[in-house]
Amino acid sequence: MSLDIRHVGVLGAGTMGNGIAQAFAAAGYPVVMRDLKPEYVERGMATIAKSLERLVARAKLPAADRDAALGRIRPTTEIKDLAPCDIVVEAVLEDYDLKAGIIRELDAICADQAIIATNTSSISVTQIAAASRRPGRVIGMHFFNPVPMMQLVEVIRALQTEDAVCEQVVALVDSLGKKARVSKDSYGFVVNRVLIPMINEAINCVYEGLASAEDIDTMMKLGANHPMGPLSLADLIGLDVVLDIMQTLYEGFEDPKFRPSPLLKQMCHAGYLGRKKGRGFFAYAAA
Repeated sequence: MSLDIRHVGVLGAGTMGNGIAQAFAAAGYPVVMRDLKPEYVERGMATIAKSLERLVARAKLPAADRDAALGRIRPTTEIKDLAPCDIVVEAVLEDYDLKAGIIRELDAICADQAIIATNTSSISVTQIAAASRRPGRVIGMHFFNPVPMMQLVEVIRALQTEDAVCEQVVALVDSLGKKARVSKDSYGFVVNRVLIPMINEAINCVYEGLASAEDIDTMMKLGANHPMGPLSLADLIGLDVVLDIMQTLYEGFEDPKFRPSPLLKQMCHAGYLGRKKGRGFFAYAAA
């Protein structure tokens, strides 16, 4: 395990939160996973159980290891249960005010030496850290969906982040069997600053009638060797998430090249958010 980090907290039991909790538990860490309502944490635990069961069925994980991982996760609705954790990773909605409020709550209950990590995908970590009374202990840990399968974790240093904290978090990521890559704080960091505008431009191609969604995805797969077309990827990420990130880039950099596509806004207004809603640029069977 990583240095003196022995107990992990995850705040949020949704898609990212339960994936992060699973990754830590599978690596041997005791995890406290907290969300607001019992049904949220129950749903998160059920998702983790299904994910681990798929690995067992594919002979990629022994049944005993599945049971051990599940046993390491303590679901709760009480934020005070995160107090003993050496690191807490918040994985709530991509909203600055919400995240800043959570940082202040964690400040009040966690030990001074505890690390507070944010899984934000685009918001300034420096701005989030400024909400803390110990901003040097705040850092970005940007996991990717699906967390158990994706190897990269972007480690984002806020302007205030202490060197030792960054070193601890990089070692922690390595202990999960994942790859840490460090970037300075900037809107969208590296991956989403490159990826999301590309997706937005693919949406503009549909909006302008250059080609169909199917043909655009096929062109990018065959011509750029992408494993998934940008519009299928947008549906997987969630068009509302894509729009949130584009708006963060647009407002943060004040650069028109990051302006969200009008079609992206329209589809979000219509509720066509991708796989999670059964309809985006493509149609999906009900889960």
